Amino acid sequence: MGLKSKIAGMRVRLRLTLLYGVLFLLSGAVLLAITYLLVAHSGPNVAMSTTSTTPSGGRSVSIYLGESLPAGVQLPEAERRIAEAVREQARRQQAEMMHQLLVQSGVALAIMSVLAAVLGWLVAGRVLRPLQTMTHSIQRISARNVYERLAVTGPRDELKNLADTVDGLLGRLEAALDSHKRFVANAAHELRTPLTLEHALLEEAVIDPDATADSFREQFEQLMAVSEQQARLLESLLVLATSERGLDRLESVELSELTRDVLRAADPEARRQDLAVAAEVRPARVTGDPALIERLVANLVDNAMSHNVPDGRVEVATGTEGARSFLSVTNTGPPVPPEMVDQLLSPFQRLNRTADDGHHGLGLSIVQSIAAAHSADLTVRARPEGGLAIRVLFPAVETE
Repeated sequence: MGLKSKIAGMRVRLRLTLLYGVLFLLSGAVLLAITYLLVAHSGPNVAMSTTSTTPSGGRSVSIYLGESLPAGVQLPEAERRIAEAVREQARRQQAEMMHQLLVQSGVALAIMSVLAAVLGWLVAGRVLRPLQTMTHSIQRISARNVYERLAVTGPRDELKNLADTVDGLLGRLEAALDSHKRFVANAAHELRTPLTLEHALLEEAVIDPDATADSFREQFEQLMAVSEQQARLLESLLVLATSERGLDRLESVELSELTRDVLRAADPEARRQDLAVAAEVRPARVTGDPALIERLVANLVDNAMSHNVPDGRVEVATGTEGARSFLSVTNTGPPVPPEMVDQLLSPFQRLNRTADDGHHGLGLSIVQSIAAAHSADLTVRARPEGGLAIRVLFPAVETE
């Protein structure tokens, strides 16, 4: 098993070695072919001479290079035969020389190909060494030591960029793990409180010797209220997990109709709290999961009504901004420190923590998760006079 993994780990190195070897072989073959063609087309150099008698009685000798005589030059028969023999001998010598050149060049190319493969193997190992070091470092990192980083030093090249990218990914994973741990701890704390209350109510009913039907009924009503609170918490946790997982379906949704339905359902609560609700609902079509979008609108409206002041006001608006649809919810309420706005988007974060207010600090975190799942821009701003101004800007609807 160890040998197989070692061979598998050398596949990239072997591929690089083969690549280097093939490139060298091709370039060497092309170079030898060019050299062979240049030498082959140079032709044999043949020297021929003619003699003539000058008027003074002397002899003149002329030397010619090439395979043929210049125009108008005639050689005696004997010299012509000698020249033909010389030319034929030159052709044979050139053919033999070209054959030797081809054989010796092939041998040299074969030897250098072997050397190139060896050098390519060494160079590939040297090139892949930083990657192997990073691989071993990444394999050692787990949930217990996710804080460790590759921290590769050196010039800003491809390997340095890869190492920095991995370090950034590890940083995001560390933040996600920390957030998950905090979420689990907060969820356990939120669930422990009603469970403790339930146990106390049941224990009181069991150990009370003077318990009556009315006292039992009262305690059962309290247990039902606690159970409903747990159900709301579990439902919120389920919606949060579903929205963070992503979208299972995409449909065309009319945001204005969903908003009207939510406001209609929330009207009794608004009347009970003496809140003035102003709605400016204009057509706005978005693409997404209808159930999650409806939950987003409901959470924003519920948050605006729950965290308000007596005789307060809630303003809800939908519409389009260019090609994008938006939802805006603004409310009066207690002043919110600007530095607390980002914290309110985290799970189980409340401005005023009250154990029996029926809220668990999941409303805005669910809104943020649903907005992120729909690639929508969520803007939360603390109003100077109190309350929040929240705006969700959805992506443009793609037209077919």
